[in-house]
Amino acid sequence: MTTTIDQNVITINNNEDKYSKNNSTDINDIYVKTEEDIVISGVKYPTPTGEGVIPPLQFEIVGKWGKARAAKLTLPHHQCSTPMFMPVGTQGTVKGLTSQQLVDLNCGVVLGNTYHLGHRPGPEVMDSVGGLHKFMNYPRAMLTDSGGFQMVSLLQLAEITEQGVQFQSPHDGSTMVLTPELSMGIQNSIGADIMMALDDVVSSTTVGPRVEQAMYRTLRWIDRCIKAHKKPETQNIFAIVQGGLDSRLRDICMEGLMAREFPGYAIGGLSGGESKDMFWRVVHQCTSKLPENKPRYLMGVGYALDLVICSALGVDMFDCVFPSRTARFGTALVASGSLNLKSSEYALDFTPIDSECACMVCKNYTKAYLHIVAGKEAIGGQLLTYHNIHYQMSLMSQIRQSIIDQTFPNFVKSFINKQYPNNDCPQWAIDALKEVNIII
Repeated sequence: MTTTIDQNVITINNNEDKYSKNNSTDINDIYVKTEEDIVISGVKYPTPTGEGVIPPLQFEIVGKWGKARAAKLTLPHHQCSTPMFMPVGTQGTVKGLTSQQLVDLNCGVVLGNTYHLGHRPGPEVMDSVGGLHKFMNYPRAMLTDSGGFQMVSLLQLAEITEQGVQFQSPHDGSTMVLTPELSMGIQNSIGADIMMALDDVVSSTTVGPRVEQAMYRTLRWIDRCIKAHKKPETQNIFAIVQGGLDSRLRDICMEGLMAREFPGYAIGGLSGGESKDMFWRVVHQCTSKLPENKPRYLMGVGYALDLVICSALGVDMFDCVFPSRTARFGTALVASGSLNLKSSEYALDFTPIDSECACMVCKNYTKAYLHIVAGKEAIGGQLLTYHNIHYQMSLMSQIRQSIIDQTFPNFVKSFINKQYPNNDCPQWAIDALKEVNIII
């Protein structure tokens, strides 16, 4: 195999027959390792050092119970408390909420998406205005996804090569070749506190050599991300652990990423249709090996049960579109699960969504009113999004405080009893909690 590099354009000659099936998703095919598949390259992340230099990320654990951790995560724009949930504002907005409402809800970090923001409004606008914080008038921390997830969500519109990913825009049909260099450039323009490295993402249900190919390419691309990062004194790169459901590949990927000494690490490639039993085992494997003194971010996870279980497994950060998306379909999140407010059973129910909830929606609106607007009027989605994000923030606050108070197992058992009063908690959750000495 030969590789040529010319002005950040990388091509690999894959004509050799022995490598022809490395892109296969047939479980019977075997990956053939190439000379470019280097785990430890010697490249290190450029963490700012020196007398009087304050790194753009500081992580201080303030409480532990088993693997669960409560910590202070200090970023350039905000000091956050973990474990935390981060609402998703793909194109610079959490649908239905203003920036001030996100502050009112005590959101420490909000997500943006590099692929979408790179298309609209584009890095030129970000550079002109001074970044996304100023553009959307949000004073707290931001995290930007690299655009890698679109390799899965827009797979029919994407072509993946060693150079990067060529996308056809679902909006106007235009083409973007998203390389590690371009991803870093857009994210530097956005000004996010945390930038995700561009990784080669495959669905969690993908099998065959393609999974191993993606893992090794992720390690190659990570070095290009480091080289392209122009603002290490004010922005952080998190590396993303890939490897599908293969524990061997996950270990190899973690070994390579940890050798590069990033400020934080993410667990990627999950919540894509794999079994929950496989899901929690991969999370447990990763949190058991990733550095104790660095934040751990589980990407794309936001169901309440998952938040509780994965906090117990040692995850610090979560994100998901679920609470805002389900709100737009008329569903409210509550301690017992969820309420479909479009149901006629709430037409004459003049009580709040949750009598114990302190959010402005529960203080001012009844289920009967929300039944009228849920899933029909814009105000319905806005109010339910506000409530659902408040629910997520409150849940994470309770998890965090119970870890600090050393009452975490009691909190978990109380949570499970409310969600599953008929003793029908899923077996995967019971097994996961047992692994960290919490018996349900």
